[in-house]
Amino acid sequence: MTALVARLDGFDGVLLTGPAVRAVAARSGAVTMLCTPAGAPAARLLPHVDDVVVWEPAGPESAGGRDAELLRRLRTTAYDTAVVLTPSGHSPLPVARLLRSVRGAARIGAEGDESAGVLDVCHRREPGRHEAQAALDTAAAMGFRPRTGDDGRLRVLPAPDTAQLTGGNGPYVVLHPGAAARSPEWGTERCARTAALLADAGHRVAVTGTAQEAAVTGRVAGDTAVDLGGRTSPRTLAGVLRNADCVLAGDADTAHLAAAVGTPVVSLPSKAAPVGDDRAPYKVPAVLFGDDTCAGAEREATPRDIVEAVGRLLTG
Repeated sequence: MTALVARLDGFDGVLLTGPAVRAVAARSGAVTMLCTPAGAPAARLLPHVDDVVVWEPAGPESAGGRDAELLRRLRTTAYDTAVVLTPSGHSPLPVARLLRSVRGAARIGAEGDESAGVLDVCHRREPGRHEAQAALDTAAAMGFRPRTGDDGRLRVLPAPDTAQLTGGNGPYVVLHPGAAARSPEWGTERCARTAALLADAGHRVAVTGTAQEAAVTGRVAGDTAVDLGGRTSPRTLAGVLRNADCVLAGDADTAHLAAAVGTPVVSLPSKAAPVGDDRAPYKVPAVLFGDDTCAGAEREATPRDIVEAVGRLLTG
């Protein structure tokens, strides 16, 4: 059996489908993921993904050409089944209709309240379900269940040794400013103050970010932390996060990648933080500060609050 799994949002959303992808792979000879350009790097990190098809849904003025290109690609493989996974509140029908037009996608299933004659299996999400578990539920509704012994956690492929990047094998914490550095809720200076306080508390600190964020990571690292801005790919970042004692994440992408390698998470205050029962870091210890308050307190979080949260996580 060949299977297609579609998830057309970002890096973090694709990571959250990992347990469902493994469930599909347990009964499939090959699994292809259909993703956006933003989600494709995450798909390439997931175990049991054999191929990744990248597609950027376009506006009405250009959708026809892009859809035709996608259909040509999909027709090269006769998929026996397609599982369309969507974030809460998003309709699977546009993607399902497109897949229905491809010969060979004989059975299509997704989450939704009604099928509109497009879906063979239509699963209704339980209220309050985490995104990762909701994706697993949809896969189960189509008859795909995890292998015996699969604990349902997020996972990625084995990451390389990153000791040379982080400066040795001793303990450290990762500070990934991300969206928090750009947000009015937090900002670069508070990230830098957090790094300094972590160092004062005896932690070795590695500051991570993309090449576009290198100026920010340099300011945050200052003279007290290792600056890894622009020095990691998604795969090497997974290695850096895997070996950390804790990850301070300024965006959902990094928080969920940390969860996928089993590392505890403190989310920095930002509207991009993975807050809420349905999108919190999955099955790892976490402290979530949300966008502008300290764990629901009637005041803004401070860098010292963040450092104290790290201490609580590390001491159990």
